[in-house]
Amino acid sequence: MTVARVTELSAASPDGFEAAIREAIERANQTLRNVEGAWVKDMNVLLEEGNIKAYKVNLAVTFVLEDAT
Repeated sequence: MTVARVTELSAASPDGFEAAIREAIERANQTLRNVEGAWVKDMNVLLEEGNIKAYKVNLAVTFVLEDAT
């Protein structure tokens, strides 16, 4: 039987939504083992003086829990 956990991450990039998604997933893989998927929950932009400063995403990242030994 497999049990997974979901954790939420936010990431921002000045280069676009795809870059922000990649940054969040790369960071998740540095900390979490067995990352199996991600759901983009929300996308928005950060503004500064009326101009887009960064593209921000909120992700739900799923990772499988390891069996206790």
